[in-house]
Amino acid sequence: MANKHIATYLNDHLAGSVVAIELMENLESVYTGTWVPDFIRELRADIEADREELRALMERLEVTESSTRKASAWLTEKVTQLKLRLDDPTQGDLRLFESLEALSLGIEGKRSLWLALSTAAQVSPFLRITDYERLKQRAEEQRTRVETKRLEVAKEALKPGE
Repeated sequence: MANKHIATYLNDHLAGSVVAIELMENLESVYTGTWVPDFIRELRADIEADREELRALMERLEVTESSTRKASAWLTEKVTQLKLRLDDPTQGDLRLFESLEALSLGIEGKRSLWLALSTAAQVSPFLRITDYERLKQRAEEQRTRVETKRLEVAKEALKPGE
């Protein structure tokens, strides 16, 4: 069984995936009729697959999912949505820009998870149970995709006079 620190760390990242998926589902519904839903749907499928990888890792390490952390993540996403609505009640470019930035940062956090586990696996044989390099590369590819869109939206969201 994994130690308490690993259990906490993995559950924190599992909770982060809850926030990301809720945020993406909201983006899909808010921006219907634009390029956003197709882009987000593909990204969400990738992130859901990564979440399943994390769950499988937790199962192999005998780490129990924390319902408290998942519930707090759900609440965090609702507060995030409120903040985004207050920043841009028109569901315009600023809201989309900030949402993509939140997703980008979350994906960077996921990349950091895989990197940390890979590094810890060098001294902890029980962590040598998955291909962290493949997962890290997937996160890098996802972040590149999101960053490309985020920077495109930044041109409109942050232009002077708006």
